Amino acid sequence: MADLLSDLRPAEAWHGEGVLHLPGFADAAAIWDAVQPVLEAAPFRHLVTPGGKAMSVAMTNCGRVGWVSDRSGYRYDPVDPLSGQAWPDMPDLLRAVAQRAAAAFGAADFDPDACLINCYDVGARLTPHQDRDEQDLGQPVVSVSLGLPGRFVIGDTTRAGPKQAILLEHGDALVFGRSARLAYHGVLPVKTGTHGMIGARRISLTFRKAG
Repeated sequence: MADLLSDLRPAEAWHGEGVLHLPGFADAAAIWDAVQPVLEAAPFRHLVTPGGKAMSVAMTNCGRVGWVSDRSGYRYDPVDPLSGQAWPDMPDLLRAVAQRAAAAFGAADFDPDACLINCYDVGARLTPHQDRDEQDLGQPVVSVSLGLPGRFVIGDTTRAGPKQAILLEHGDALVFGRSARLAYHGVLPVKTGTHGMIGARRISLTFRKAG
């Protein structure tokens, strides 16, 4: 993937109606404010993969269930393993922005019950993977980006298939589903920089209908 960015085509062109990029869609300041109580109740942590490797991206959740990973596997769980308590409720503002983005994609009935919040320090990345832990794969995935830019990559349903990229900036939303729902996707290492609101990091909120 070293030369991935040398000859880009937009991800929209790659997957047609399966990917929707919404630049500047979200009120980033209001979302960041709404996230603060979630982070107080369930701070960021580095989860461990089933193979025992710590992820470079720090994570937390809000909603009815949260996505977790440990040596026993990947799954959604209603309990935060750090606190032993239920995950914080999903703030109404976050649910509303996810539903507006999904409606723009054509999924007006989207009602997320999980919001995975990722924190990327400079250099952190998310290796290509499929989102397939949800029960209804007909539901889209919605993400909202804050802070430093992120280079989101998406390919086909094979891990080694060719990837295309789209630059996600502060306040952008992205929705993928339909033909792209099981596409392998990830985030390239976050480049050095500092954002006035978020600092030297990128925050991604990813909304799913898990159950």
